[in-house]
Amino acid sequence: MKHIITAVLLIAGGMAHAETVFVTLEKDNALAVVDPVEGKLLKTVSVGQRPRGIAISKDYRHLYIATSDDNTIRIINSETFAEEGQLPSGKDPETFALDPDSQFAYVSNEDDSRVTAIDIGQRKAVKEIPVGVEPEGITVSPDGKWVASASEATNMVHWIDRKSLQVVDNTLVDPRPRALSFTADSQQLWVTSEMAGTVTVIDVASRKIIKQIKFAVTGVTDDKIQPVGVVIDSKRQSAYVALGPANRVAVVNAQALEPEKYLLVGQRVWNLAFSPDQKRLYTTNGVSNDISLIDLEAHKVTKSVGVGLYPWGVAVKP
Repeated sequence: MKHIITAVLLIAGGMAHAETVFVTLEKDNALAVVDPVEGKLLKTVSVGQRPRGIAISKDYRHLYIATSDDNTIRIINSETFAEEGQLPSGKDPETFALDPDSQFAYVSNEDDSRVTAIDIGQRKAVKEIPVGVEPEGITVSPDGKWVASASEATNMVHWIDRKSLQVVDNTLVDPRPRALSFTADSQQLWVTSEMAGTVTVIDVASRKIIKQIKFAVTGVTDDKIQPVGVVIDSKRQSAYVALGPANRVAVVNAQALEPEKYLLVGQRVWNLAFSPDQKRLYTTNGVSNDISLIDLEAHKVTKSVGVGLYPWGVAVKP
C-alpha cells in the first residue's frame, strides 16, 4: 500500500509540475516560460519583434504569437519552441482569437478597421471584414456561432456571424472598449471599457445590455481604474477584471454582477488567464515586469514572478 500511495503522489506531483505559463514580452521581443507551481522563470525564447497577443491550440501543441512589428502571427511548437510557420495577419497584429477547434484565427487589424479571418490549416486569409475604427478586442463564442470585435474609437461591439463572416449587429458600449470574453455557456458577453472604468455585460441572444458594472477602489482615483483583460469562470460564479494602472484585479460576482473584492497585483496589469483547473489565475503586469499568481479558492495573491520587459499576453498549457 505504501508503494501505491508513493506512486500516486509522484504521478500527482508530476501532473502539477507539468503546467506551464507562457508570457509574451513586448520589449524583450521574447517569450517567457514559467513554472507556476515552483513559481519560477524557466527560460526566455526569442520570438520576433514586439510580441503581444498569444493563444494556444486546442491540442496544446502550438502557440500562436502576434509579433506586431513583423506583421505576422508566428506558429511556435510549445515543446521545442521552434517556429513551424506563420499566418498572414495583415498589418500590425496585436490581438486575435482562435475558434473552438483551432481551425480559424480572427485578427484585429487596428490601422485598417478590419478583422481578418485566417484558415490556419491552409495558412491563408479567407476574408477581410470591415468593422469600426481601431478594432482591438476580439473573441469567439464557445459554441462557435459568433466572432465579437470591439472597436476602440467607434465604441461598439460588432457581432460577426461565423458562418457568413459578416457583421450582422452592433452594440454601443462605454468609451474605449478593450477586451471581450464570452461566458462558457455563450449566453453573455463581457466587455471592458478603459476610459469609463466599467464592464458592460451583454445578452448574446438579443445583443442588448444587461448591466454596466462600475469599479471603485479605495485610495485609487477614477482615472487610474482602466479595465482591460477579463475572464469568467466556467460555472459563471466569478469574473476577474484587470484594472490596468490601478494595479488591481477586480473579483466580480458573476451572478449578482457586482464587484466583491480587489486584489493588489503588479503595476499596470494587462491580461489574465486561468489555470486549466481554474484554481489559479495568472496576470501580466506590464510596468513591474512580472506576473502575479493568484489562488482563486482563497482569492489571494501568492507570488510574483519576474519575467522580463513589458509582459503583455498570457497562455497556459496543462
